[in-house]
Amino acid sequence: MRRFTMFLASAAALMAAPLAAQTTAITGGKLVIGDGSAPIDGGTVLIRNDRVVAAGANVAIPADARRIDATGKWVTPGIFAGFSRIGLVEVGAVSQTNDMNASGSPFSAALDVQYAINPFASPVAVNRAAGVTRAVVSPSTANSIFGGYGAVVDLGQDENPITKARAFQFVELGETGQSRAGGSRSASHILFRALLEEARTYARNPAVFDSDLLKASDAKALLPVIDGSTKLLVHVESANDILKVLDLRKDFPALKIVLVGANEGWRVASHIVAAGVPVLASALADLPYGFEDLAATQSNIGRMKDAGVKVAIGMINDRDAHQLRYSVQYAGNLVALNKVPRATGLSWDEAFAAISSVPAEIMDMGGQLGSLRAGRQADVVIWTGDPLELSTQVERVIIDGVEQSLSNRQMRLRDRYRDPAPGDLPNAYDH
Repeated sequence: MRRFTMFLASAAALMAAPLAAQTTAITGGKLVIGDGSAPIDGGTVLIRNDRVVAAGANVAIPADARRIDATGKWVTPGIFAGFSRIGLVEVGAVSQTNDMNASGSPFSAALDVQYAINPFASPVAVNRAAGVTRAVVSPSTANSIFGGYGAVVDLGQDENPITKARAFQFVELGETGQSRAGGSRSASHILFRALLEEARTYARNPAVFDSDLLKASDAKALLPVIDGSTKLLVHVESANDILKVLDLRKDFPALKIVLVGANEGWRVASHIVAAGVPVLASALADLPYGFEDLAATQSNIGRMKDAGVKVAIGMINDRDAHQLRYSVQYAGNLVALNKVPRATGLSWDEAFAAISSVPAEIMDMGGQLGSLRAGRQADVVIWTGDPLELSTQVERVIIDGVEQSLSNRQMRLRDRYRDPAPGDLPNAYDH
């Protein structure tokens, strides 16, 4: 009995003792911090458990650290997708696999994507293998101008993708908002104001709230938007629509607005700067999809950045549920744009920050994500070369300090059919 008691005491002591921290050093690579600073040759990233301890040229490495040699390679923070619908759609045309909106639901602002995001959806693994480690995930709208709550997620290979739930509310106030509100921008803006006023009425006395415009749950969901505790991501494209959105603060001064899309943002960049409003902009849009972006130009992001706008790359309505990996290509094209006469792009450092630290900062998560500064979550990618070059491949992806598998359905299909032996193909391939 005494031995059994001693065994229990020893087991309890072991369970109470902290586990030894795992320390990893990635050495010798061309290191990109992701904050807009220049790459560092022969840099080191030191990771302890799920956090970056240090990153730079002269980092002391503990003797017991596991070393990863990145000599001849590039080491960067993971790509932070500024706007997406990743995890909400498997096959867009199949309604059972499409959770972007709820056209048959009576609810709008109360809808919450955290319950719909599927970390096992095929696009998650495909984009993880391309170096995307975090993403802003937004609903789209259906029967109202409000789409509901969006989230910030990680693309790790586990069952819990949510980094921050209810990170923002999404609203349409451009051409799409016009159609959702009944056919005119006058209707969409009066509806926006009316819905927020109804939410204020709800806040004064929830027990007796009765509205023909807004359900109580939707009204409750809009309260943190009104008081500024939740960001409001607003999709607009035209210069005129942007100005009208900025004017909303006259009636609702606490709104924390983030513009999404903003293809004509360059035309009113000074107003955006004066309002202190950041932008998750579509990159390289220069062919108008409608009358709201007739002045679209590939120089939009570069011109806004030069004017002082805090701007990151987003991908609204641009294969935003499947191809977040294109954001790296877009960033590279913005660098190349500087070589086009009379065009305005971004420097390499600015372009990479636009897909790493800047979107994190716009979502008020720059202290946790988006760069390799000390204390940030350890999202690290090792590339075979310059990550903004199309020929570059991803070699390793680390999310929250955990190395991820790069395997995905596309790679498995490629490997299966690349060099098939006779008889390995399905019968249909014989004809």
